[in-house]
Amino acid sequence: MADKNETGATVSEPENGLDEAATNGASGNGKAVTETDADQVRNEVDSDSEGSIGSEGGGSAGALEEPEQKKADTGDEKDKSSDAYHAKVTAKAGTPAGLVSGLIKELRPKQWVKNVLVLAAPFTAGALLQPSVVLDAALAFVVFSMAASGIYFINDAIDVESDRQHPTKRNRPIAAGLIPLPIAWGVSVLLLGGSLAISAGVSYGLLTVMAVYIAVQLGYCFGLKHQPVIDLCIVASGFLLRAVAGGAAAGLEITQWFYIVVAFGSLFMVAGKRYAEVKLAAETGAKIRKSLKAYSPSYLRFVWAIAAAITIMTYCLWAYDIREIEQSRWGIISIIPMVIAILRYAVDVDKGVAGEPEEVALKDKVLLVLGACLAGCLFLAYYL
Repeated sequence: MADKNETGATVSEPENGLDEAATNGASGNGKAVTETDADQVRNEVDSDSEGSIGSEGGGSAGALEEPEQKKADTGDEKDKSSDAYHAKVTAKAGTPAGLVSGLIKELRPKQWVKNVLVLAAPFTAGALLQPSVVLDAALAFVVFSMAASGIYFINDAIDVESDRQHPTKRNRPIAAGLIPLPIAWGVSVLLLGGSLAISAGVSYGLLTVMAVYIAVQLGYCFGLKHQPVIDLCIVASGFLLRAVAGGAAAGLEITQWFYIVVAFGSLFMVAGKRYAEVKLAAETGAKIRKSLKAYSPSYLRFVWAIAAAITIMTYCLWAYDIREIEQSRWGIISIIPMVIAILRYAVDVDKGVAGEPEEVALKDKVLLVLGACLAGCLFLAYYL
């Protein structure tokens, strides 16, 4: 008899059940578990010990069996990794409605929230209330949104075959067949070309930043994402370049503390995302790229722990710098929500559920409140 555990892995058990066999084996009575069954159980436990660090329900990720009634209660169509949900998505393939919805989804507007970083530099420079600066920052937001969406199209077009083997990525518009490959490539060219054209009209500095961003991201799509460590740095650099773009578009001079905090804060979030991906692969056996195979959960925990420590340390130094320059205690007070926010996000990282940073932030109301408190403290420090 074969049952599925909570992670979706198949575990064989004797006719009398795994629990009965294990009990009888411990007491020396009853039927013994076969060598094959024992190896499968041992492998499952080993996988869980690496992939479920910090998981809820005790480190063993719950019982090995999942009652059929529980599966029915959760609803297969609501589970993005289920075949029922995948069939619902692919049913729209080849239709105009499916193409339109696929294009909108592939733009990934939810991820545009990352581009708010272009406003962070003018904000911390005390220039966010200047209309010309706001206009330049808004244009930087638009061009980064266009460029990022163009990169998403290219990346998903390249990874279409591997995405179709992934339990959740197979539902992406290109992998699901909602967007034909020629259309995907054409839209990406329009988005990337448009972002560079608009950047050239704003400032040479913004054009330079966008050209570097696009070049780095294309390198990532066409092979660098398979290089361990390099892929972490490239993804984290995307956040840093966004922060640079805000200052470059408006011609502002930004403190070095700002860039250090953004850089290591980005590395912290990216390492957390990779940890979640490695954990998912260990639990489901999903196909993953070479760079992820090179990472162990312990290594990724090491990376995000160091990144978190440096982020907190440099922010504290920056906060004291704000007190000296702005003559305001609010910079130091802002350390409190900043540290709590890092620790709060670390909870999701430790559970292995920290996916896209913007999704984690938008779904966690406590993180949103902490972010508002941090922004409020900095506003009082710079503008009052």
